[in-house]
Amino acid sequence: MEVRINEGESFEAFLRRFTKRVQQEGIVSETRRRQHFEPPNVLRKKKAASKRRKSIKATLKNA
Repeated sequence: MEVRINEGESFEAFLRRFTKRVQQEGIVSETRRRQHFEPPNVLRKKKAASKRRKSIKATLKNA
């Protein structure tokens, strides 16, 4: 991604435009997601555990 400062644009306006573009591209969220690498098997285990918790919660709610 590349953002260039426009002629006569203030730094504050440029910074706002840059921040908006970074958020649109999803760079910050992608960086946070990749910050701590988790192997695929760990991701599968977490997903399965989450499904288990949700199903238990649903059965307790219905009972």
